[in-house]
Amino acid sequence: MSAKPSRLRELAEAARSLEVTLRLGGGPDKAAKQHAQGKLTARERIAALQDPGTAFLEFGLLVAHDRYEGEAPAAGVVTGLIEVAGRECVVVANDATVKAGSWWPETIPKILRAQECAMRCRIPILYLVDSSGVNLPYQGGVFPGQYGAARIFYYNSLMRRYLRVPQLAAVMGPCIAGGAYLPALSDVIVMVEGTSFMGLGGPNLVKGATGQTVDAETLGGATMHTTVSGVAHHAVPDDAACLTLLREQVARLAPPVRRAAFDAGATAAAPAERLYELLPADHRMPYDMTAVLDAVVDAGSLAPFQPERAREVLCADARIHGIPVGVIANARGLFKGEPGTPPRFGGIIYPESAEKVAFFIDRCDRQGTPLLFVQDVSGFMVGVEAEQAGIIRAGARWVEAMATATVPKLVLTINHASGAGYYAMAGQGFDPDFIFSWPTGRMGVMEGESAIAAVHGPALAAAKAKGVAPAPTVQAAVDEMRAEYETQLDARYAGARGYCDAILYPEDTRASLAFALRAASQHDGPHLGPYVLPCRS
Repeated sequence: MSAKPSRLRELAEAARSLEVTLRLGGGPDKAAKQHAQGKLTARERIAALQDPGTAFLEFGLLVAHDRYEGEAPAAGVVTGLIEVAGRECVVVANDATVKAGSWWPETIPKILRAQECAMRCRIPILYLVDSSGVNLPYQGGVFPGQYGAARIFYYNSLMRRYLRVPQLAAVMGPCIAGGAYLPALSDVIVMVEGTSFMGLGGPNLVKGATGQTVDAETLGGATMHTTVSGVAHHAVPDDAACLTLLREQVARLAPPVRRAAFDAGATAAAPAERLYELLPADHRMPYDMTAVLDAVVDAGSLAPFQPERAREVLCADARIHGIPVGVIANARGLFKGEPGTPPRFGGIIYPESAEKVAFFIDRCDRQGTPLLFVQDVSGFMVGVEAEQAGIIRAGARWVEAMATATVPKLVLTINHASGAGYYAMAGQGFDPDFIFSWPTGRMGVMEGESAIAAVHGPALAAAKAKGVAPAPTVQAAVDEMRAEYETQLDARYAGARGYCDAILYPEDTRASLAFALRAASQHDGPHLGPYVLPCRS
């Protein structure tokens, strides 16, 4: 092991430290208040709900961490993949320690993303509701718009009517106003006696609107909704009983139509710890992508496809915990070109590499093999030779093959994700099933130095030609742009804006990818957007 910490290790430690803080939610005092009310916190509920000894693959932990002066950790909602009764499920749990579980502007896309995962994979989604409703000072970013809160209920309805995605809701605290439609549009509603409330308006609103004086239990408590209104289906005495009942409900669901064979005993060819020293300290320097894959896929399963052609992009068949997967990864380094042609730069997409990948994607799609895109891409090649060789048409061929592939698509960004190359490698706009990043992931149009050259290049070149330092204003602008790009190219910045579902660490990558593949494999229909509707007979 190197005496000096690697870049990956340093960034991983910084991301872990941030995540530890974010998992505290509103802090120990707010958690103690939950306990005093006889309630578990959101994360305690998830831990009690999932199968013992299984992992929780959390999505969107970093969302909004750098906004609202730190008052909205995880945007007040915990989402991710869990295993319940041996079944992969999506969970959405309001964190009542964060502003009483109210909805921030970023809460909505987090819930929508969780719903989209359930819709795309056709796996159950479990709602643990404990929310005071819209965070009123920020209602303008929550209530209106095509992707405002109403979209949640639209997804509820599509899952319920067309997609047959099981939706189970546990009301474990307040559930007020429009938010009440989320459980109401679920298949099963469980309420906790004494602590849960579900209603379009609370007692104070009812008093002001109608003049009626009524207590919360009579207006919208567990007993009323299970014996009078019939809105809820089960009333239980406490959180523990609620979660037990929810587990039982999942266990009763019909088994999935399709499920990939899973081999928990499969091992990788190389230890994950090796990855910390594999990436170079300078993100621009080369490294061995095959060595990275050896620590991720099953030992002996990596079978390269056309390994001697367009070596700047690696295509290979492999398995992860026994699940077949087609891997597309950018190799970094300098590669010999065809005889009489210049060498090629790894991380750059050339016409031949685009054609190679497009064919490989089409082949995997025909065979029903999921795709894993391992991103370290700087973009498409430019210049006279590339244009005359048809780089635009070849790139479009790759993009079309990727965009229209009906198999599950997973993304892992381990270094650069730049320019149109990011799009071709299943960027977020193309609806991959799951998007992950290492702490070293750098997502942006271009690197900072390239942006500086594009904007300030003439002024810097003029100063250099005169043998003088750049003007102070120019140097200040260059320094500001460089710092701004370094901030925006940090994986934590991407995580805060929902550009990736989670930051993975090398030692967790293999298991997390296997978990995501197991979830995605349960739907053998097209993975094209979240809600491709079945044809009516």
